[in-house]
Amino acid sequence: QVQLVESGGGLVQTGGSLRLSCAASGSIFSINLMGWYRQAPGKQRELVAHIISGGSTRYADSVKGRLTISRDNAKNTVYLQMNSLKPEDTAVYYCKVIARKVFTTIDYAYWGQGTQVTVSA
Repeated sequence: QVQLVESGGGLVQTGGSLRLSCAASGSIFSINLMGWYRQAPGKQRELVAHIISGGSTRYADSVKGRLTISRDNAKNTVYLQMNSLKPEDTAVYYCKVIARKVFTTIDYAYWGQGTQVTVSA
């Protein structure tokens, strides 16, 4: 099995910063994609940012220039540095990993348990 452990959420004032981390562990052969999604109350889950194995990144327009995704391949960990936070960034943030387990040939998507980020006005 593949386990994802998220950390770094919390309460911050407008304009503040937080750093989220998500570490993947288990019988992992390779990780193709690591990313962050978020879901605010009453809204659908949406992509925040992802990074693929080659290092290419994709961001939601609403976070460009403020949030930065990075990964440490040696640690199977993805980070989300969040600066200049706004109240509309308030949501539960979920880590997503697309990985291949050892002795398999199929990639699967795995999700973290979510971490709350609250930005006060």
